[in-house]
Amino acid sequence: MPPPPAFTARNACYVLHEDPDLAEAIDPALTPRAVQECVAATIRVPRGSWDPYEISVRIGGGIGLLVLHGRLLRRVGVDGRFGAELLGEGDLLRPGQGEDAIPALSQITRWRVLEPTCLALLDDEAARRFAAYPQLTGRLVARALERSRHLSVNMAIIHQARVTVRLHMLFWHLADRWGRVGSDGVVVPLHLTHSVLADLVAARRPTVSTSLADLVRQGLVLNQSRGWLLTGEPPGELLEVQDVVVPVS
Repeated sequence: MPPPPAFTARNACYVLHEDPDLAEAIDPALTPRAVQECVAATIRVPRGSWDPYEISVRIGGGIGLLVLHGRLLRRVGVDGRFGAELLGEGDLLRPGQGEDAIPALSQITRWRVLEPTCLALLDDEAARRFAAYPQLTGRLVARALERSRHLSVNMAIIHQARVTVRLHMLFWHLADRWGRVGSDGVVVPLHLTHSVLADLVAARRPTVSTSLADLVRQGLVLNQSRGWLLTGEPPGELLEVQDVVVPVS
């Protein structure tokens, strides 16, 4: 199917053209019309710290923010310790949801844009357009449940005793989503600093640097200009974790 004509508005897009996986949820006979009708405003966020409050207000009673391109890190801290979630293409966000409630534990939530990011604003108006195609609702709910599954796997990873094992498992977990198979292994095209990796595996940065050096020395993970190259097979512990963790439904 040829791409739709370019928008004259600078800050708008055909969501189903940008995210073909959503289009696959619709009857092929209806797809051309759905592509034309399912439009939304776009928001571009540069690299660096990000406060999504103003954007979250614009969501209203709509669906949320759909990541079209880019990478974001959501960090949540409790008593000086932080956990993190890596988000990218296809993820559905509702920043600010529930954060106005008073939690039993004092929490700090911070967002950081790791790569320039483009978001589709699925606000009330966009939600009305999407409502004409009920299959899209099911596909977006599946996205939210898949995000919860990724979080569950990540929680299981950080419970591994050795940081080296955590890192090795994390890289292969990221490869499941973003990896590209090549002749020399699987490339994960992400440029993650040691500090970001430390947040993702719930460890301190110096420990992560030492553990990463161990993985490089063993030839299991190599840092290249195109990203991280993984060689060999996924660690057996990760396969066991993925067998145990089931999607929330």
